[in-house]
Amino acid sequence: MAGHEIIVIGASAGGVEALSTLVSGLPAGLPAAVLVVVHIPANATSVLPAILSRSGPLPAAHAVDGELVVPGRIYVAPTDHHLMLRRGRVEVVRGPRENATRPAVDPLFRSAARAYGRRVVGVVLSGMLDDGTVGLGVVKSCGGLAVVQDPADAVYPSMPSSAIENVRVDHVVPLSRIASLLVELVAQEPAGAAPGMSAEEEVEVSIDEMDEGAHAAYDRPGVLSSLTCPECHGSLWEVGDDDALHFRCRVGHAYSPQTLYSEQAEAVEAAVWAALQVLEERALLAARMAERMERRGQAAIAQRFADQASEAKAHAAVLRRVLVRGDLGEPVLPAGRGFPAE
Repeated sequence: MAGHEIIVIGASAGGVEALSTLVSGLPAGLPAAVLVVVHIPANATSVLPAILSRSGPLPAAHAVDGELVVPGRIYVAPTDHHLMLRRGRVEVVRGPRENATRPAVDPLFRSAARAYGRRVVGVVLSGMLDDGTVGLGVVKSCGGLAVVQDPADAVYPSMPSSAIENVRVDHVVPLSRIASLLVELVAQEPAGAAPGMSAEEEVEVSIDEMDEGAHAAYDRPGVLSSLTCPECHGSLWEVGDDDALHFRCRVGHAYSPQTLYSEQAEAVEAAVWAALQVLEERALLAARMAERMERRGQAAIAQRFADQASEAKAHAAVLRRVLVRGDLGEPVLPAGRGFPAE
């Protein structure tokens, strides 16, 4: 293989349609391997390889751990596994979830950058939140090229918008032009020296790969923060600079700022639902105790229980109104990767 021999593509919501359009424009015999991650629930059945094989001339299949990387083929991340790369071979790993999903885009992009450096083209398509932004930044820092679907052209523009705002993207183009652009880029010999991957990035790839040494190490890349992991509740380390900011816990779960904020909002909502259930049960129990005490002729105690039942009902009503209004749902973040303004 010559030129840019590895194309890695990440997508989420709206991604299946976008990928079908993209691969329909790729020619048979493309002198590059294409590796694809689309967010899919862990318990779902993925038929994406069949869809992509019907959409264009390149054969697509779920990746198999250890198989050779062959040009002119499409490798699709299997359900509930990360798709990664070593030089010449595919890795399929059930590593820690990143951005609350497995497969995730960032592990593929990071590992491709480590294995192939300047010969990688990273592509971010339609999707919600910002998975792929950190990984695309690593592709760029290792000398590869970054291609992003024009957000105005995407069904869900959040992933493309985040990539554009935080990575020195080489090409922003409508979906209809991405395939022809990739054909051009594959034929181009990479220019310039090949920069190396940072020590932090190397460790993160090793964590993604479930390397025992990386997971056994006491420290993690970055700076220990005051935040905790929504999944395992361990401490989170803040990794990267403002453009590539993300968070990773000791066992390896990783979050972009937007995804972390979204997961925190879901945790708050779950806690409120749990509190509502407890309050409603407390009201029922107090009401029954009030009735019991009333039958026994203990009016004062019955009144205390009745008051407690009324108080619990009032508190439950407040929580129910909050949940109905949706105030604790997923936040709508402003442009960029920062947190909402106070």
